[in-house]
Amino acid sequence: MGTMTADDVPRAHVPDPRGRVVVAVDGGGSKTDAVAVDLDGTVLGFGRGGASNAQTRGLATAVGVVDALVSRVRAEAALPVAAVGAYLAGLDLPQEITAFRAAVSDLAWAHDAPVHLDNDMFALLRTGTDAPDAVAVVCGTGINCVGVRADGRDARFPALGPISGDWGGGAGIAQEALWYAARAEDGRGRPTAFTTLIPRHFGESDLTAVVEGLHFGRIEHDDLTSLAPVVLAAAREGDPVARSIVDRLGDEIGLLARVALERLDLHDVPVPVVLGGGVLAAEDPGLLARVHDFLAPAFPRAALVPTRERPIVGAAVLTLADAGARPEAIARARAQVAAVADAVADAPVR
Repeated sequence: MGTMTADDVPRAHVPDPRGRVVVAVDGGGSKTDAVAVDLDGTVLGFGRGGASNAQTRGLATAVGVVDALVSRVRAEAALPVAAVGAYLAGLDLPQEITAFRAAVSDLAWAHDAPVHLDNDMFALLRTGTDAPDAVAVVCGTGINCVGVRADGRDARFPALGPISGDWGGGAGIAQEALWYAARAEDGRGRPTAFTTLIPRHFGESDLTAVVEGLHFGRIEHDDLTSLAPVVLAAAREGDPVARSIVDRLGDEIGLLARVALERLDLHDVPVPVVLGGGVLAAEDPGLLARVHDFLAPAFPRAALVPTRERPIVGAAVLTLADAGARPEAIARARAQVAAVADAVADAPVR
């Protein structure tokens, strides 16, 4: 989708034409959102582009996507820029942030205003809560976690997949389900509904056809993540294999949150634990109960906060705060950015 025009954006008031704007970016593995918001909290432009994860798309491609979107919404706002904040998947290590900063350093907008770069997990966290002490866990295609304290400390994980100890997300549980199904089909494993549910999901005659489809490229490996709702549904229907996968995922989500809380010594304070990403946004009762039961013994004051809002909301909140916007302006922006992002939720990227 292209940038929204001024007439497309809901407004609470007419912005001061002498004012300034911030430009916020949230980028992931499938799409990137950018928004221009004035310091009174009014949305003046919104754009959506393709993926901007430098780990999967390459640094040059990721920078190109971000540059195009920042330039587009900045031009539409037609006001001086007070700050740019880009919160991107793939900025997991300090070296990756440094490399991205160097790559954008010669771009016009990087000279005109302070630029903050960080992982997209911080945008998710601020999408779900304004609390100074908080944790966020994402479970979408992959899995990750961050935590923050009021004193400025944070806790984060490399989130590089199995090589950094990670398991979970839609991809992880889908691969696990297929593994169990294949073993059940050939007699090495216990029976499971996956032997019929997985072929039905992919429109194949049997599990052998699914395995061969993946092997020969008729079915894309990336399409496996679409099995996540099938796994959750099978667990709700009582399939013991599916239940074991969902229980393992709940424990992993709870463990990430618990370790972040322990690192930040947030034992005796109320702490929201924001839950985002497609798997958690479904708010599956069994999965959420498992996360709660894992976390509650050590952190009884931690409260699970599932969110379906787009992380561009949190990116805008963080960037406005960096620019010194007033709390009421940040609250206005939170509502407006959420409304705009919802309005274009299913729009194609370009």
